[in-house]
Amino acid sequence: MTDIKELLLSRIRDVADYPEPGVMFKDITPLLADPAAFTALTDALAEIAERTGATKVIGLEARGFILGAPVAVRAGLGFIPVRKAGKLPGATLAQAYDLEYGSAEIEVHAEDLTAEDRVLVVDDVLATGGTAEASVQLIRRAGAEVAGLAVLMELGFLSGRARLEPALNGAPLEALLTV
Repeated sequence: MTDIKELLLSRIRDVADYPEPGVMFKDITPLLADPAAFTALTDALAEIAERTGATKVIGLEARGFILGAPVAVRAGLGFIPVRKAGKLPGATLAQAYDLEYGSAEIEVHAEDLTAEDRVLVVDDVLATGGTAEASVQLIRRAGAEVAGLAVLMELGFLSGRARLEPALNGAPLEALLTV
């Protein structure tokens, strides 16, 4: 696992003062552009999906789509996008959540999850945990079980894990990297 961590870290670029002064943005586009690194990441996340017994993968808009879809294909599972409110046609389930300044809402197609599903949430970064927590609530409201949450990178200094663990109710939270 150390080799994959070194590979992934070597392909994540720090961008100072983005999107605002004082923020060090972790840019994963160099990782996505490197086929060996992207494949290693996909394989590692697919292994988590298999280990948790997931039947479906949810990807959180937008970078969670980029990571979650190939993970689902690699693990032989279905993929479900969780979108910002108003982006999905048809019947949806919505979940509001608080942001640092204001609130937001995410949605999923109501018919995409059933009581037989065990769902792994995949995203690029766990920051404060608000979007991930809302997705866990959405999965349960749809009647499905949460298999866990898997992310490329956890920003430990933002305490998202502490916020999220009660909502996960024992389901695993796995971060390939913690910064």
